[in-house]
Order: sequence, then structure tokens, then C-alpha cells
Amino acid sequence: MADDFIVPAVGASNSLVRMTYEAYLTPHDEGPLVEWANGFAIFHSLPDSRHQETVGHLLRVLGTFAEFFGLGRVIVAPFEMKCRPDGPSREPDVLFVSTANLNRIGDKRLDGPADLIVEVVSDDSVGRDFDEKFVEYQECGVQEYWIVDPRPRRKRALFYQRGADGLFEAAKVENGVYRSKAIPAFWLKVVWLWEMPDVQLTFAEIAGFSEEMVRALKERKA
Repeated sequence: MADDFIVPAVGASNSLVRMTYEAYLTPHDEGPLVEWANGFAIFHSLPDSRHQETVGHLLRVLGTFAEFFGLGRVIVAPFEMKCRPDGPSREPDVLFVSTANLNRIGDKRLDGPADLIVEVVSDDSVGRDFDEKFVEYQECGVQEYWIVDPRPRRKRALFYQRGADGLFEAAKVENGVYRSKAIPAFWLKVVWLWEMPDVQLTFAEIAGFSEEMVRALKERKA
């Protein structure tokens, strides 16, 4: 094993291991999610069920909308995003790449920034999601960044959109509704992030289906 590839201790949480990017790309079995930044591989601890349920729900809602209207692709971790050649390698919880930028998606990684990134907060990811990744995603050209914190007694979501100066600006949530800029015509009720309602009915509401169509869908699902 190469000197710069050191296996972290069993059960270690967010172990930092000094490693070149080339060594990071070498196949390894040390964990389900590994990122690389500033010369270190970061071995993350396993996410809990609430984290995974939130990621899965976002994948289904965003993916259904993007696929139905031909807007792009939605991908979930683990999938590497190399936002810029000289920058870190991250594996966002959820990312959206618009149709215009699908050429950035390769077999093994996304070369360049996603249009939209969602990070779902865990106890051990607070600093990364709110600070480190915020700066990284802002500097490398991500157009929109959501930080979703589903943990008990938190349940908050922050939405940022790239401004004219290239910096993230806090986006407005009006009457409990957030409207995306990176995904045209997509919106959601923030409470859906915690309640996780039926995906098909949620999609129908976002897409503006008629009351008759929604009623028929509900009857079919009953």
C-alpha cells in the first residue's frame, strides 16, 4: 500500500488521511463516502435513516420534475464532483445538472460545477455544509445551493442563489414556498422537506396539474 494511503481506524468518524488526489482515485473499501480536499481524504461516518430518507425524497421529487420536463439529471451520492481541476473533490448528497451542461457528466465524475447542489446536514457535517462547502461551491461556479437540516429540533432549510457579483445570496422564502432559479418553474413548500408527502401528488401540485387530474390521481392511489 502506498505511503500516502493510510486506512483510518475501524469505526472512525470523519477520519482525515493525508493523500494525493491520484491515490484518492485508487479503489478502496474503507467507507461508503470519501471526499478529498486540501491534500486529505475525508472518510465520513455512515448517515442515519432520517438523512437517507430526506435524500431519497429529494431525489424522487427533483428527479421526477427534471425528467418530465426534460430539464436535466439529478444524481445522489456517492458520485464525485470535481468542480474545478485544482480544487477539492466532493460527493454532494444531491446534485442537479441542467441539459445544457450534461456534457460535464462522465462515467466516474462530474467535471465542473453542478447547477444545483443540496447538502443534507448530519451531526458530523455541520461545519462542512455551512462553511467549507458553502465557500467551495460559491467559488467554483455552482448556481444554487440548498442546506437542508432535518435533525430533530432543527428542521431548517437555507437556500442560496448566485448573484450578479458571483457570490451566494440568501434566497427568499415567501409564505413557506421556495422557488428555484436553477430548475426553471420548480418550487416547493419547505414543510415538505420534513413531512415528505406522496411524491406523485407533490409532483402534480408543483407541475400545476388541474384539480380534476389531481383528484383522479388520488383516487387511483387510494
